[in-house]
Amino acid sequence: MADKKHILTYAGLKQYEDELQNLKVVKRKEVAQKIKEAREQGDLSENAEYDAAKDEQRDIELRIEELEKLLKNAEVVVEDEIDVDKINIGCKVKLLDVEYDEEMEFFIVGSTEANSLQNKISNEAPVGRALIGKSVGDVVDVETQAGIIQYKVLEIQRVS
Repeated sequence: MADKKHILTYAGLKQYEDELQNLKVVKRKEVAQKIKEAREQGDLSENAEYDAAKDEQRDIELRIEELEKLLKNAEVVVEDEIDVDKINIGCKVKLLDVEYDEEMEFFIVGSTEANSLQNKISNEAPVGRALIGKSVGDVVDVETQAGIIQYKVLEIQRVS
């Protein structure tokens, strides 16, 4: 079975590449030094620092493996080629919550980059899925756990 493609914006790709570089260059050396210092303390069977450093090393190696796999299967959305007539991944969207007459903005991103605290919603989430392909002026019904929410698309922009 082929690995799942991870759709990323250029900013998301850069963020993951930077994290991977930091883990390989900085964190690996730091944890190796911790292990070396813990070993110098003698008996490893009851050495909490050694155990903690080995656990940290394992976590770093797992994250490196995860990032390498993600980046190997990354498909980058080229923001300059996004058609802002319709909502797609890489767009910034201004919506009106029809019921509460409240405006909100979302960035449509691939599932790997989704972060609700930064208003980055996945193209696979209910809101993102409902918005993909819509145009300014369209009213979209989104089925959520709280019921159906209606959004009117006010504006579509490229994220730059």
